[in-house]
Amino acid sequence: MTKNASEVKRKKRQVLAWYMYDFGNSAYAAVILLAVFSKYFVEVAAWDSNLPGTTLWNYAVVIAALFVAVLSPILGTIADFSKSKKKLLFVFTSVAVISTGMLFFVQQGDIFLGMTFFILAEIGYRASQVFYDSLLVDISTPETIGNISGNGWAMGMLGGIVCLVIVLIPIQAIGGALMVRFAFLITALFYLISSIPVFIAVRQVNEPETLPAGVSTVRMAFSKLAGTFKDVKRYKEFVKYALAFLVYNDGIMMLMDNAALVAAILYGFQTSELIVLIIILQVAGALGSFLFGWISNKYSSKQAIVYSLVMLLLVIGSLYLTDTKTAFYVIGALAGFSLSGVQAVSRTMVSQLSPQSKTTEFYGFLSVAGRTSTAVGPFVFGSTFALMLNWYSKRNFAEDIANQNAMYWALGTVLFFLAIGLLFLLKVKRVTYKEPLKFE
Repeated sequence: MTKNASEVKRKKRQVLAWYMYDFGNSAYAAVILLAVFSKYFVEVAAWDSNLPGTTLWNYAVVIAALFVAVLSPILGTIADFSKSKKKLLFVFTSVAVISTGMLFFVQQGDIFLGMTFFILAEIGYRASQVFYDSLLVDISTPETIGNISGNGWAMGMLGGIVCLVIVLIPIQAIGGALMVRFAFLITALFYLISSIPVFIAVRQVNEPETLPAGVSTVRMAFSKLAGTFKDVKRYKEFVKYALAFLVYNDGIMMLMDNAALVAAILYGFQTSELIVLIIILQVAGALGSFLFGWISNKYSSKQAIVYSLVMLLLVIGSLYLTDTKTAFYVIGALAGFSLSGVQAVSRTMVSQLSPQSKTTEFYGFLSVAGRTSTAVGPFVFGSTFALMLNWYSKRNFAEDIANQNAMYWALGTVLFFLAIGLLFLLKVKRVTYKEPLKFE
């Protein structure tokens, strides 16, 4: 084998290893966040709490989001200024995997245990993505980076589906709380095994930047963030889009974090049915990303996001008009279809509204700001649910009716965030590759 052929083979092996990490960590998102643990926490761990389980779940999401928001600029700077990306990826992956596995020990009434391990798993999962994403430049070239990034996202969707199918089998065949708890161990193992190749095959090639003498990593992190913020303010269209994104993205995160609870409370979905629902949502999401990506290329990214947000508003609004499980499967598929459209195209908007030399910097700013803002939505959702549940309970509504009515009010806050974000987005200038934004 020639030297060039050997090098090509090595690079392919590194890319595949990078894909496999996404394949594994997306299983965490599918099983823990979307399909299984959220429902288990509310119905089992928090069954006898003073606050509603739905509210506690959202507050746990808030706590994790705030931790990650504080850590993100520091971790991003470490990724830029050190050769320790793989070591830190290993640390945070270990936190995520171990904490996910420890969810197996959460049983009836274990509110503190459940919240603690979930928050740790969520911090590990989100923080590890900073270093996983930063390795992309080490396994790609400017010509291949977009394709590799997109393929990694597709592998993540596939990994989520595969893990959901694996955990569905014992839950459906045997049933019971023990099999649900085993799903958390399976997910941790799935995540662990899929992450191993990246630590073996991927090498950090790009040389890190050099920290100025006497400047700490933390100081440099917030200095860079402040500098980016000053630059961002000069670009009005980006600022208008950033405001729209922060609002509508909050609505999306509220919906995703509570999808399983909406299905369980409003439609009586059991765990196995939820898993099937999320699989459908994942498949529909892949199709949605292709369609709205095509609209983005054919017309404009702004139009693609507007269409997907309008569709999402109509889909959520239809929840107030139907009460059958069959209809909700359709609604879930349409929601997944439109959700992925928003998420897939939002990144493109950043590149179109920022100078080419600052695209990475501005995307990093939006990512940090987005992590901070996503603490707001779950807090509003959880607090609204608690307030309205208390209101209906004091008026002697049956427990299931009180929960359903409170959930409808909480969903109203999602509609509010999406609608306001859409209104802000309409103020952003339409940009296409044929009619790019001109920068002074």
